[in-house]
Amino acid sequence: MAIAMEASRGAYALLLGSGVSRAASIPTGWEVVTDLVTRIARLRGEDPGEDPAAWYTKVYGEDPEYGAVLGKAAKTPTDRHAVLRRYFEATDEDREANRKVPTRAHKAIASLVRSGHVRLILTTNFDRLVEQSIEAVGVTPTVISTPSAIDGALPLIHSRCTVVKLHGDYLDTRIKNTATELEKYSPKVSRFLARALDEFGLIVCGWSAEWDTALRHAIEACKTRRFTTFWAARGSLSPAAERLVQLRAAQVIPVSDADSFFMDVAEKVASLASISQPHPLSAPVAVATLKRYLADPQRRIDLHDLMQRECERVVSATSDEAMPASGTVHPTVPNVIDRIKRYENLTTVLSHLMAVGCYWGVDDQVALFRRCLERLADRPTVGGVLVWINLRQYPALVLLYAGGIAACAGRRYDTLGLLLATPVPTRHGERTALEALDPDWVLERPHANEVFGNKQNMITPVSDHLAVLLREPLLEFLPGDERYQDAFDSFEYLLSCVLYDNAKQAWRRGRFTWRGTHFGDNDPPVGTALVAEAKAAGEAWAPLKAGLFGGSLSRFEAAAAKVTELGRRRG
Repeated sequence: MAIAMEASRGAYALLLGSGVSRAASIPTGWEVVTDLVTRIARLRGEDPGEDPAAWYTKVYGEDPEYGAVLGKAAKTPTDRHAVLRRYFEATDEDREANRKVPTRAHKAIASLVRSGHVRLILTTNFDRLVEQSIEAVGVTPTVISTPSAIDGALPLIHSRCTVVKLHGDYLDTRIKNTATELEKYSPKVSRFLARALDEFGLIVCGWSAEWDTALRHAIEACKTRRFTTFWAARGSLSPAAERLVQLRAAQVIPVSDADSFFMDVAEKVASLASISQPHPLSAPVAVATLKRYLADPQRRIDLHDLMQRECERVVSATSDEAMPASGTVHPTVPNVIDRIKRYENLTTVLSHLMAVGCYWGVDDQVALFRRCLERLADRPTVGGVLVWINLRQYPALVLLYAGGIAACAGRRYDTLGLLLATPVPTRHGERTALEALDPDWVLERPHANEVFGNKQNMITPVSDHLAVLLREPLLEFLPGDERYQDAFDSFEYLLSCVLYDNAKQAWRRGRFTWRGTHFGDNDPPVGTALVAEAKAAGEAWAPLKAGLFGGSLSRFEAAAAKVTELGRRRG
């Protein structure tokens, strides 16, 4: 269904029933009628019993239609609005309890509208939660709740979003409620509905099909099958729904509730969209632009604006609203793979810019790239599934590695030091990027091996994946594969040494613990080379001159000895 929605953007209409608003504690129209009838009966000093509708028919000689019942409860429009408000409009107490406000399903639907994947919503509900959630994302929907409203409405092709309230709005006394009212639509509504069902695919959720005779007939009368019908079902379908499913050869999707269904749909559709959507500024063009700005001090504002725009684009596209950490999207292996691909697609240009900037940037230019890392790593604390919460730092981890390896390749260890010291908020307080952005923490090793398809229990699955991912952004500076692998290992080895030097007990597992060694029996070749280089240069060694290890050779040697020992033992 997600593939169909992405491939035919805007071609699928939603048909929403009362099940979508049930989580918001919104009553159905019939529940409002029976409650009002009960109140009227008690004010008359009578007991309506277990069947208030039968009591009403016996006393008043007519069916309890919405308009008639409301007319007996309140005479003027102002009074009627006051009576109905308690059923459909949230009080402060309701908002605190999360009642009568847009649910996660409504918000997910709004995100599908904003992205252009949904343009038509048919609903049997009287409430205004769909409209409210759509307006909250900056889209003003065309709302059709009466037959006369059809005449003045924009054609569906020209409207960004049309919400059709088939049974009316709760403030309109003409809403359809009883079996008699639901038997037929006006000719104008019937023609509109026939055209919509002919031109759009249908995604049904929260609708039983049991009572809405006219709507059933409209769906039955539509003979075309341009698009697939998808029916989200919680439990077994009603007999009426079963008949419609068979008639339209619909695909039934078992769901636990509307919230999880639409959250999952929005996540999958957004994933497909981000993977397939070409970036407006390709990596080669962005890199060429950045190099011009870096070389010209007069373009410092342009440099700032380029990095700011690209950084904010990624921050917005990876926000908690776009990629929620809530449990409605389960961290299955396919879902985790999808999200990682989305992160990587979104950060492609930024990782190229980070590599170029940290290789060539000087002085205040470097501060721009550090701020970019800081901005991407600044993730507000949210509740949810731990896998999703930790994975939110994956884009920042990619940038740290892209910038850090480039800085090492360019021997710009002052840049490396600034990147490692970047402040990162965590659940345990503020940490440095060095401490907080750990591959084993962003995606734990057992899960990472499963996600990346490693049949063996690899020691450093996330680092292994980053080594492949960042080959292209760093190809310009490290054209030889072996030289690139050595630079990658040198970066991770230095990270481990700096981390141990700072915390004494900290440890970061890198690819250097196994690459080029024999089952951990030998010292890491990259460590041996760095220690020899440091001893030969003494206090003039570039990392020490840049301030790493407090400029002390003995501190580096102590840290390197410990990291090598730990690497030999744990690798």
